[in-house]
Amino acid sequence: MITGKRSDGYHDLVSLMCRIQLYDTVSLTFGSENTALSCVHPQVPEDETNLAFKALDIFQKALGNDENVKINIDKKIPVAAGLGGGSSNAAAVFLGLNRHYGYPFSKDELMEMGLLIGADVPFFIYKKPAIASGVGEKLKDYHGLQNLKVLLVFPGFGVSTSQVYKSLNLGLTKCKKKLKKFLLNHLNFDPRYHLCNDLEPIVASRYPVISEVKETLLDLGAIGARMSGSGPTVFGLFADLCKAKKASLTLSKHAKWRYYLSDMLL
Repeated sequence: MITGKRSDGYHDLVSLMCRIQLYDTVSLTFGSENTALSCVHPQVPEDETNLAFKALDIFQKALGNDENVKINIDKKIPVAAGLGGGSSNAAAVFLGLNRHYGYPFSKDELMEMGLLIGADVPFFIYKKPAIASGVGEKLKDYHGLQNLKVLLVFPGFGVSTSQVYKSLNLGLTKCKKKLKKFLLNHLNFDPRYHLCNDLEPIVASRYPVISEVKETLLDLGAIGARMSGSGPTVFGLFADLCKAKKASLTLSKHAKWRYYLSDMLL
C-alpha cells in the first residue's frame, strides 16, 4: 500500500514481500580483459544503465578495487513485469562479489549500497519474507506466511514503474484502510482478505487484461489473486498443487500470456 509522497519525489509504502523460485542466473567472470555485461534477451541493456552493472560499479568503488569483471545474465524473469528482475540481478552481483572478495562488507552495508540503485534491491539482499516500509528499504521479518503455490501470469507487455507512480492519486488509494488491522495486530497472512495493491487500479484502467487475468485465476481456483508491484504480472495463490497445475494447463490456451508455476521461498 502507498502511504504518502516524499519531498524527494519517491513514495512511502508498506508491502509484504516474499521471494519465489523464479529467477535469472547471474554469472561473474573475474580477471577478464575488460568489464562488460552480456545478456541475449533483446530488452535487457548491456551497458551502464543495467542495474547489475551499476551494482558492480558501486561495489568496486566501495572496495577500492578496479579488477575487470564480466557479468552474464541468463534471463528467465519477464522484463518490466513488476517482479523485481533487475533488482534481484543487482542483489546477486552484490552478494557474488562480496563472497568472492572474502566478505569485506556486512549484509547491512550491502543493503545500503543496494538502496543507491533501487528500493527493491535491499530486499533481495535480505533474502527473507519481510514487511517493507519507507521506500522499501526498511525491512522487518515476517513469519505469518503459509507455503502456497504461486501461479504468475505475464500478459506479454511491460509497464513503466515511474509512469505508474506519476499517475497515482493518493486520495483514491484504499489499501491503508483495508490493511490497518492486519498490520497493527501482526496477523497471519490470509490471501482471501489481505491482498491489496494501490497501483493495480491505475494499471488495470489502462490495460483491462489485468482484470481479465485476475478473474481467470480466481475462476480456476486461486484463493486470492492480485497484480504484482507496478505490474503487469498478476499472481494467483493456490493451496492445492493439483489445482495450480490444472490452472496452468488452462492458461496455456492464451497465446499471448506467459505463465509460471512456482513455490514461495520462506
